[in-house]
Amino acid sequence: MKPKEIAMSYLLIGNISALICEDCIEPLANARIRIYLPDGQYDAEQLARGIFKDLRQVSERDVLAKSERLLAESTLDDRGNFSVDWEDIHLFTEPLEMDICLNDLKGRQNGQQGWVQYHLSTFVPHWKRNKDKHVAAFAYVVPSDKWNVIRGAFSTWVITGAVKDANSHQGIGAVRVEAYNAWNNRLLGWADTSDNGRYKIYFSEKEVSGGRLLHLIREEGIRHLGPDVYFKVYAGSRLIWCESKETALRPERQQLAPCSKLNILIRPDAVKKQPRLTGWLHDLIHTTKTQANYKDHYVM
Repeated sequence: MKPKEIAMSYLLIGNISALICEDCIEPLANARIRIYLPDGQYDAEQLARGIFKDLRQVSERDVLAKSERLLAESTLDDRGNFSVDWEDIHLFTEPLEMDICLNDLKGRQNGQQGWVQYHLSTFVPHWKRNKDKHVAAFAYVVPSDKWNVIRGAFSTWVITGAVKDANSHQGIGAVRVEAYNAWNNRLLGWADTSDNGRYKIYFSEKEVSGGRLLHLIREEGIRHLGPDVYFKVYAGSRLIWCESKETALRPERQQLAPCSKLNILIRPDAVKKQPRLTGWLHDLIHTTKTQANYKDHYVM
């Protein structure tokens, strides 16, 4: 009698995150990971040279075509960690295909877009026997330039950076940072700073346009536009720093990319010394002064 084949258990664990900028990482929270059986022959040297595909989008047709090869899938947690397990009757020595499905990007307007699948890697896991299971690990950080393109495709933005004292350049913690769109003075989003002054602000196209479509007119036609940004900083309910709209005309503040890094240098005492009427007149003057600049660039 032929001996009965016993299924072996496999567990693949790991983490997938993305770079917003050179010193800030965003986990791919709530993304789906899909593991596929291999298709065709793979060259070992080619796999060693470049196993990562930097999230190359997979068409709906290709997703359907390889559905029969789907081995297992799971969901990443809030920190980008995942755990995928399955059973098979043979030891895997061939490469596996790994895809990521994105939908719930932080800052995205709910119901705006369905799931989009990307191919990340074709690789051979280094399986290690652990009691009754074969275990392997995988970790990857999506480069910031690739993540910037993907966030743009989802019409979402994230601004990160630090609030620092203009004199000491030390980070200021426990303050609230509010980002405003200079065109319509609407609040884009806000965040509290960490102990070292770091912050992250997420928002979608809805906040940028105020619910209406906002475009930039150029010679080559109409193109999607990021906001021009200025900030306010609060300690509790007290305003400790307020930028004018003219600040948003600086090159680094205009037409923000979906992934942007902006450090904010503040002088907290400046607002305390400023009379309330002066501050009101200052805002009125600068609003009138800069409005024409934005009308030259925008159309509703």
